[in-house]
Amino acid sequence: MEDNNRNLILATVLSFLVILIWYTVFAPEPPVDQTAERPVAGQSAEQAAGGTAVTPAAPAAETPTAELADAGPGTRAGRVAIESPSLKGSISLVGGRIDDLLLTRYQETLDPDSPDVRLLAPSSATAETSIDTTGSKPYYAVYGWTPGPGVDPAAVPGPGTVWTVASGEALAPGQPVTLTWDNGAGQVFTRRFELDDNYLFTVSQSVQNNGDAAFSAAPYGIIARHGRPDTQNFFVLHEGAVGMHDGELLELKYKKIADLDPVAREGRADVIEVNENGWIGFTDKYWMTTLAPAPGQAFTSVVKYAENADIYQAEARYPMQTVQPGTQLTSTGYLFAGAKVTDIIRGYERDPGIQRFLDSIDWGWFYFLTKPIFSLLHWLNTHIGNMGWSIIALTFILKLLVFPLARKSYISMAKMKELQPQMEAIKERTGDDRMKYQKEVMELYKSQKVNPAAGCLPVLLQIPIFFSLYKVIFVTIELRHAPWIGWIRDLSAPDPSSLLNLFGLLPFSPPAQGTLLHSLSLPALAIALGISMWMQQRLNPTPTDPAQKMIFAWMPWVFMFMLGGFASGLVLYWITNNTITIIQQYSIMSMHGHRPDLFGNIKASIPKRRLSSAKDAKAEGKGKGK
Repeated sequence: MEDNNRNLILATVLSFLVILIWYTVFAPEPPVDQTAERPVAGQSAEQAAGGTAVTPAAPAAETPTAELADAGPGTRAGRVAIESPSLKGSISLVGGRIDDLLLTRYQETLDPDSPDVRLLAPSSATAETSIDTTGSKPYYAVYGWTPGPGVDPAAVPGPGTVWTVASGEALAPGQPVTLTWDNGAGQVFTRRFELDDNYLFTVSQSVQNNGDAAFSAAPYGIIARHGRPDTQNFFVLHEGAVGMHDGELLELKYKKIADLDPVAREGRADVIEVNENGWIGFTDKYWMTTLAPAPGQAFTSVVKYAENADIYQAEARYPMQTVQPGTQLTSTGYLFAGAKVTDIIRGYERDPGIQRFLDSIDWGWFYFLTKPIFSLLHWLNTHIGNMGWSIIALTFILKLLVFPLARKSYISMAKMKELQPQMEAIKERTGDDRMKYQKEVMELYKSQKVNPAAGCLPVLLQIPIFFSLYKVIFVTIELRHAPWIGWIRDLSAPDPSSLLNLFGLLPFSPPAQGTLLHSLSLPALAIALGISMWMQQRLNPTPTDPAQKMIFAWMPWVFMFMLGGFASGLVLYWITNNTITIIQQYSIMSMHGHRPDLFGNIKASIPKRRLSSAKDAKAEGKGKGK
């Protein structure tokens, strides 16, 4: 009995400590506003605000020319609209860059009037006054060509080149747009944009050599972010550079990128030669922008930071090509810019064949559990149509899968209940001699074929499942703004109700969601969780040791306060899990000859002095009746 309780307490306390450390030490920090941008030496402030970070001196023939020439007053060449079922924005003809993009299927908040989520935002040199980028930092994709040996840098288009629309009025699914630029030296460059119904751009860069001599150049694509973005700052979530290089996943947080040594940069992990398949870009919690060369295309993947300009860059540099007179060279790649919807990203793995693109979603350490749990939850949601009820259904399925082990645990607990009088007798007989007590208890276990460690199996199984489900709810966009019932309108956020205002009856707002004070204010789901844990505890053998008994008594209420600030979907899972456990445990223990007296156990928690007084009064009444 003592060993069983000790093991169970150890497992429970361990899981509690993990959650406690997780919540208090690694809690997300408030986002830091980093809107200030410092100019590069030799540039004006306007040029720095509108430019792309200067590429360090690597082999010159393979380095993109990345300084943006200021378009200057009156030289804005306009924009080409982007319109699709998923996206809205525009392409700037200055640099031919995609720098204005809204995700029309997602809003910033639950407010019906909330604006669409802005993914890409222009810099000052290419922004139009009609584009509202309030609170957004410049973030864009720009393409160009690196001049080959003996080629004048002015003969290739760069981030500051002003392009002309050759065909297409607006970029939409089935309606491509082609831009053109003539360098005046015999070479004509074209850039063709295509867009599907979701978030994939196909970008084809061509150069037609109408001159008399061979022309060498290397195409490239750049994704640039001005300033460090406002991230979640949570250690379980990766935000920063993400890429795949011939089957190997690359993840670099923004701090790590900024700490890379610029002198030894070409020998570090941020410059990687990709032989056949890969992609590179930046990921946020729910959104991502990545460059994906065509499958089988070799390229150089680069992630870097320009400290003077405070710009983060992800680059795809293609090999140098030579275009003979009278011929044309075309380089095709893809740009993903949108929401990390699992089905959509999985579809891009199949067509056009972006290798392991699904790994751009941060599945975490328990990916072998996280992926199947999400797949099952997603499948349930397609049939049920509500994520809250899908989480409840998922809990039933998970409990069914672990039922064989849980059944053994519940049978063991039933036997432990039956042995409790004998355990008390041994304790009275052995007194303070713990060695003798342990020896006799082990002999009793052996004679009755009881495994004292079986009781902690369900708790141990819960830990990886709990963390995996937490990861699913935290990182997958399918849970974002997913409602359940009533006041639960976002299962990825904490329960917004609060005991402090009597769950909305009193006319004042509770503490902000996600704060420690909010969890201490006891949302409704947190209270339900504490009650369900307490009821479940009443079915377990009562510890004889006072210290263990005190720990068990406080554990449900401590968990209630700690988990109050977690995502409501996760708390809903735990409540459902506890309820199913109570039903299973009560039924199995009853089937094996021990019918738990739930209310009797509650009654047993009343101080013994009061119970003894009640029994004496009852006995006295019977005596008088006789």
